[in-house]
Amino acid sequence: MLFLRRLFVTFAVLVLALGSQASANPMLLIDTDSGAVLFEQEAGAAWHPASLTKLMTAFVAFQAISEGRVGLDTPVIISKRAFNQAPSKSGLKVDSALSMQDALYVMLVKSANDVAVAIAETVGGSEKAFVAEMNNTATKLGMTNTHYVNANGLHNDGQVTSARDLAVLSLYIRQLYPQYLPIFETEAVTLGKANLESNNDLLTHFAGTTGMKTGYVCASGLNIVATAQRNGRSLMAVVLGGVSARERGEMTAELFLRGFSGALGGTGKTILQVANTAGAAADMRPLICGKQAKAYVAEREAAYPIGLKGQPSYLTDEVKGRVYAATNLGQLRDVPLPRPRPGYARIQASTPVAAVAIEQPANLGAIVPRPRPRP
Repeated sequence: MLFLRRLFVTFAVLVLALGSQASANPMLLIDTDSGAVLFEQEAGAAWHPASLTKLMTAFVAFQAISEGRVGLDTPVIISKRAFNQAPSKSGLKVDSALSMQDALYVMLVKSANDVAVAIAETVGGSEKAFVAEMNNTATKLGMTNTHYVNANGLHNDGQVTSARDLAVLSLYIRQLYPQYLPIFETEAVTLGKANLESNNDLLTHFAGTTGMKTGYVCASGLNIVATAQRNGRSLMAVVLGGVSARERGEMTAELFLRGFSGALGGTGKTILQVANTAGAAADMRPLICGKQAKAYVAEREAAYPIGLKGQPSYLTDEVKGRVYAATNLGQLRDVPLPRPRPGYARIQASTPVAAVAIEQPANLGAIVPRPRPRP
């Protein structure tokens, strides 16, 4: 019992008293069936999405497929511009091609920046045109704190979103395009001799995990949108600004465990009732990659030691990851890219992403299941 009390104190310190303005991690936990918000912290604050951008890149590609602008077998060619993107990358050479289906797997599992640009060029004719469609779609979905500058999430000060907006987008993906959910559940993609692995540790160490995407740049810290299902109940967590993969994964797993156990009774809001807030996105670069990083990481580890050596962990399940085999179609030259067509999918900003359900106020004093020691 003493251990459990200490564990709650650790969580309370993490949620309520983490130092500087930039370290106030946006976090969100929702019921994916009802849209009820079980827990939120700074969920409407502007934040740099990093590779969570690729959730929208995928959404616009899914939309284009549904409209017949491209197909799952459409070749996605790695242009010189795509090839020159910074890592993480697929390892493909200039003019190499994947099918659209394989490209979506490589982009979402490996978080390949070159493939994200290649998909954008294939669907939109150019990345610039595709990004315009991304922003138009964000507006239609009611993502009022979101703006995109590129298709892959490499850092740009103007590339912003919020935990709230990411949850809305992810719910739309799940509701409108469920046929693509296996992509988000995939832990690794084989491409020739390469094994391209996901950075989502929950896929192999938290039973019931069903996706979705991670992201990281210095300015954002480590981000994740994750979904999990247990005992017929499905939850979605958004955690932004982590200092390590360990912290990001453990915090996400703890949110899930609290939600599944009933420890979080709810906020009385649905996701569409969570308000975005004005202001510039926090810049985590000095704390994650700058001179303050060593001290900041030490502070965060002291506040949240779960998963460190000798400490208990929530990520102790052994789950066999789903593997997908992609095929390099070889180097294709002088293959015309499809021209962009006018008009986008008919998505109304007011379309509910989930039925409205009002829950009881959150009970943050309830105790989560005890984490197990790591082997």
